[in-house]
Amino acid sequence: MWAVLIFDADDTLWENNVIFERVIDEFTGWLAGPGVDRRAVRGVLDGIEAANAVRLGYGSRVFLRSLGECLERVRGRAATAAERARIAGWGAAFAGDRVELIAGVAETLAELAGRHELLLLTKGDAEEQQRKVAASGLTGHFRGVHIVPEKNVATYEELTRAYGLVPERTWMIGNSPKSDILPARSAGLNAVYIPHDHTWVLEHEELDPGDAKVLRLGAFGELVRHF
Repeated sequence: MWAVLIFDADDTLWENNVIFERVIDEFTGWLAGPGVDRRAVRGVLDGIEAANAVRLGYGSRVFLRSLGECLERVRGRAATAAERARIAGWGAAFAGDRVELIAGVAETLAELAGRHELLLLTKGDAEEQQRKVAASGLTGHFRGVHIVPEKNVATYEELTRAYGLVPERTWMIGNSPKSDILPARSAGLNAVYIPHDHTWVLEHEELDPGDAKVLRLGAFGELVRHF
Protein backbone atom coordinates (compact mmCIF):
# COMPACT_ATOMS: atom_id res chain seq x y z
CA MET A 1 0.00 0.00 0.00
CA TRP A 2 1.23 3.50 -0.84
CA ALA A 3 2.67 5.37 2.16
CA VAL A 4 4.57 8.51 3.11
CA LEU A 5 7.93 7.69 4.63
CA ILE A 6 9.74 10.42 6.58
CA PHE A 7 13.43 9.75 7.14
CA ASP A 8 15.79 11.00 9.80
CA ALA A 9 19.28 11.75 8.46
CA ASP A 10 22.13 11.54 11.01
CA ASP A 11 22.80 7.93 12.06
CA THR A 12 19.85 6.73 9.97
CA LEU A 13 21.05 7.55 6.45
CA TRP A 14 24.71 8.31 7.19
CA GLU A 15 27.21 7.99 10.00
CA ASN A 16 27.36 10.95 12.35
CA ASN A 17 27.65 10.41 16.08
CA VAL A 18 30.57 8.01 15.75
CA ILE A 19 32.64 11.04 14.69
CA PHE A 20 31.64 12.89 17.85
CA GLU A 21 32.40 9.82 19.94
CA ARG A 22 35.92 9.58 18.51
CA VAL A 23 36.58 13.18 19.49
CA ILE A 24 35.08 12.64 22.94
CA ASP A 25 37.32 9.63 23.45
CA GLU A 26 40.39 11.75 22.69
CA PHE A 27 39.09 14.65 24.78
CA THR A 28 38.31 12.60 27.89
CA GLY A 29 41.68 10.87 27.63
CA TRP A 30 43.35 14.27 27.47
CA LEU A 31 41.56 15.63 30.55
CA ALA A 32 41.74 12.47 32.62
CA GLY A 33 44.40 12.41 35.31
CA PRO A 34 44.90 11.98 39.05
CA GLY A 35 41.49 12.13 40.71
CA VAL A 36 39.67 12.61 37.39
CA ASP A 37 38.75 9.60 35.27
CA ARG A 38 37.23 9.45 31.81
CA ARG A 39 33.75 8.60 33.07
CA ALA A 40 33.70 11.63 35.34
CA VAL A 41 34.73 13.90 32.47
CA ARG A 42 32.09 12.34 30.23
CA GLY A 43 29.45 12.90 32.88
CA VAL A 44 30.32 16.59 33.09
CA LEU A 45 30.32 16.88 29.30
CA ASP A 46 26.94 15.17 28.96
CA GLY A 47 25.41 17.65 31.39
CA ILE A 48 26.90 20.62 29.55
CA GLU A 49 25.76 19.28 26.18
CA ALA A 50 22.22 18.76 27.45
CA ALA A 51 22.05 22.37 28.66
CA ASN A 52 23.63 23.79 25.51
CA ALA A 53 21.31 21.80 23.25
CA VAL A 54 18.38 23.61 24.83
CA ARG A 55 20.02 27.05 24.65
CA LEU A 56 22.10 26.84 21.49
CA GLY A 57 20.91 23.88 19.43
CA TYR A 58 22.99 21.18 17.82
CA GLY A 59 25.98 20.72 15.55
CA SER A 60 29.75 20.70 15.71
CA ARG A 61 30.12 24.35 16.68
CA VAL A 62 27.97 23.91 19.77
CA PHE A 63 29.82 20.67 20.51
CA LEU A 64 33.23 22.38 20.43
CA ARG A 65 31.91 25.08 22.71
CA SER A 66 30.73 22.38 25.11
CA LEU A 67 34.22 20.84 25.11
CA GLY A 68 35.68 24.19 26.12
CA GLU A 69 33.16 24.64 28.91
CA CYS A 70 33.82 21.12 30.12
CA LEU A 71 37.57 21.71 30.23
CA GLU A 72 37.11 24.85 32.30
CA ARG A 73 34.73 23.14 34.71
CA VAL A 74 36.95 20.09 35.18
CA ARG A 75 40.15 22.11 35.58
CA GLY A 76 38.54 24.91 37.55
CA ARG A 77 40.03 27.70 35.49
CA ALA A 78 39.81 29.44 32.14
CA ALA A 79 41.23 27.60 29.15
CA THR A 80 44.65 28.65 27.92
CA ALA A 81 45.27 29.71 24.34
CA ALA A 82 46.94 26.36 23.68
CA GLU A 83 43.97 24.46 25.10
CA ARG A 84 41.50 26.49 23.05
CA ALA A 85 43.57 25.81 19.94
CA ARG A 86 43.58 22.08 20.63
CA ILE A 87 39.81 22.04 21.00
CA ALA A 88 39.39 24.11 17.83
CA GLY A 89 41.57 21.59 16.03
CA TRP A 90 38.96 18.90 16.57
CA GLY A 91 36.68 20.89 14.29
CA ALA A 92 38.54 19.34 11.35
CA ALA A 93 36.80 16.05 12.13
CA PHE A 94 33.50 17.61 11.04
CA ALA A 95 34.72 19.51 7.98
CA GLY A 96 34.74 18.32 4.40
CA ASP A 97 32.12 17.61 1.79
CA ARG A 98 31.70 13.86 2.17
CA VAL A 99 29.44 11.67 4.28
CA GLU A 100 29.57 7.92 4.88
CA LEU A 101 26.25 6.36 3.94
CA ILE A 102 25.07 3.53 6.15
CA ALA A 103 25.01 0.14 4.48
CA GLY A 104 21.98 -0.44 2.27
CA VAL A 105 20.75 3.15 2.30
CA ALA A 106 21.33 4.13 -1.34
CA GLU A 107 19.72 1.09 -2.93
CA THR A 108 16.89 0.92 -0.39
CA LEU A 109 15.86 4.54 -0.91
CA ALA A 110 16.00 4.08 -4.68
CA GLU A 111 13.59 1.15 -4.43
CA LEU A 112 11.24 2.77 -1.93
CA ALA A 113 11.04 6.00 -3.94
CA GLY A 114 9.53 4.02 -6.79
CA ARG A 115 6.42 3.15 -4.82
CA HIS A 116 6.13 5.63 -1.92
CA GLU A 117 6.47 9.35 -1.20
CA LEU A 118 9.66 10.12 0.73
CA LEU A 119 10.50 13.13 2.92
CA LEU A 120 13.66 13.99 4.83
CA LEU A 121 13.51 15.55 8.29
CA THR A 122 16.71 16.38 10.15
CA LYS A 123 17.58 18.68 13.02
CA GLY A 124 20.68 20.72 13.75
CA ASP A 125 22.69 23.62 12.43
CA ALA A 126 21.08 24.52 9.11
CA GLU A 127 24.32 25.16 7.22
CA GLU A 128 26.00 22.04 8.53
CA GLN A 129 23.02 19.81 7.85
CA GLN A 130 22.52 21.22 4.37
CA ARG A 131 26.14 20.44 3.55
CA LYS A 132 25.66 16.82 4.61
CA VAL A 133 22.38 16.49 2.73
CA ALA A 134 24.01 17.79 -0.45
CA ALA A 135 27.06 15.55 0.01
CA SER A 136 24.88 12.46 0.44
CA GLY A 137 23.67 12.45 -3.17
CA LEU A 138 20.24 11.34 -1.94
CA THR A 139 18.15 14.47 -2.36
CA GLY A 140 16.59 13.29 -5.62
CA HIS A 141 14.65 10.64 -3.73
CA PHE A 142 12.80 13.12 -1.51
CA ARG A 143 9.78 15.28 -2.26
CA GLY A 144 10.94 17.66 0.45
CA VAL A 145 13.96 18.19 2.71
CA HIS A 146 13.34 19.86 6.07
CA ILE A 147 16.06 21.04 8.46
CA VAL A 148 14.67 22.11 11.81
CA PRO A 149 16.22 23.28 15.10
CA GLU A 150 14.36 20.64 17.10
CA LYS A 151 12.21 17.58 16.42
CA ASN A 152 9.29 17.58 18.81
CA VAL A 153 5.56 16.92 18.62
CA ALA A 154 4.91 20.37 17.13
CA THR A 155 7.45 19.67 14.37
CA TYR A 156 5.59 16.56 13.27
CA GLU A 157 2.19 18.20 13.54
CA GLU A 158 3.38 21.09 11.37
CA LEU A 159 4.81 18.72 8.75
CA THR A 160 1.54 16.78 8.75
CA ARG A 161 -0.43 19.97 8.09
CA ALA A 162 2.01 21.26 5.46
CA TYR A 163 1.73 18.13 3.33
CA GLY A 164 -1.81 17.15 4.23
CA LEU A 165 -0.50 13.82 5.49
CA VAL A 166 -2.79 11.01 6.58
CA PRO A 167 -1.23 9.86 9.90
CA GLU A 168 -2.35 6.25 9.48
CA ARG A 169 -0.37 6.03 6.21
CA THR A 170 2.66 8.02 7.38
CA TRP A 171 5.79 6.60 9.02
CA MET A 172 8.72 8.33 10.70
CA ILE A 173 11.91 6.31 10.32
CA GLY A 174 14.93 6.88 12.52
CA ASN A 175 17.38 5.76 15.18
CA SER A 176 16.50 8.20 17.97
CA PRO A 177 13.70 7.32 20.39
CA LYS A 178 13.70 10.88 21.73
CA SER A 179 13.60 12.80 18.43
CA ASP A 180 12.27 10.34 15.85
CA ILE A 181 9.97 7.84 17.49
CA LEU A 182 8.27 9.26 20.57
CA PRO A 183 7.28 12.70 19.23
CA ALA A 184 6.12 11.21 15.93
CA ARG A 185 3.91 8.77 17.79
CA SER A 186 2.55 11.55 20.00
CA ALA A 187 1.63 13.40 16.80
CA GLY A 188 -0.34 10.35 15.64
CA LEU A 189 2.15 9.01 13.09
CA ASN A 190 3.46 5.48 12.81
CA ALA A 191 7.19 4.93 13.32
CA VAL A 192 10.04 2.64 12.35
CA TYR A 193 12.85 2.32 14.87
CA ILE A 194 16.24 1.29 13.48
CA PRO A 195 18.74 1.33 16.36
CA HIS A 196 22.30 2.51 15.81
CA ASP A 197 25.18 1.38 18.01
CA HIS A 198 26.41 4.97 18.35
CA THR A 199 23.18 6.87 18.93
CA TRP A 200 23.95 9.96 21.03
CA VAL A 201 23.34 9.30 24.71
CA LEU A 202 21.05 12.34 24.93
CA GLU A 203 18.77 10.80 22.30
CA HIS A 204 18.07 7.66 24.37
CA GLU A 205 14.56 7.13 25.73
CA GLU A 206 12.52 4.07 26.61
CA LEU A 207 10.00 2.91 24.04
CA ASP A 208 6.76 1.12 24.82
CA PRO A 209 7.36 -2.52 23.80
CA GLY A 210 3.63 -2.94 23.40
CA ASP A 211 3.17 -0.14 20.89
CA ALA A 212 2.02 -1.96 17.76
CA LYS A 213 2.52 1.15 15.63
CA VAL A 214 6.27 1.12 16.12
CA LEU A 215 8.04 -1.27 13.76
CA ARG A 216 11.48 -2.33 14.98
CA LEU A 217 14.08 -3.31 12.39
CA GLY A 218 17.66 -4.46 12.64
CA ALA A 219 18.98 -2.84 9.47
CA PHE A 220 17.95 -0.14 7.00
CA GLY A 221 17.66 -2.58 4.10
CA GLU A 222 14.84 -4.44 5.87
CA LEU A 223 12.49 -1.57 5.00
CA VAL A 224 11.84 -3.02 1.55
CA ARG A 225 10.22 -6.08 3.14
CA HIS A 226 7.60 -3.89 4.81
CA PHE A 227 6.97 -1.00 2.39
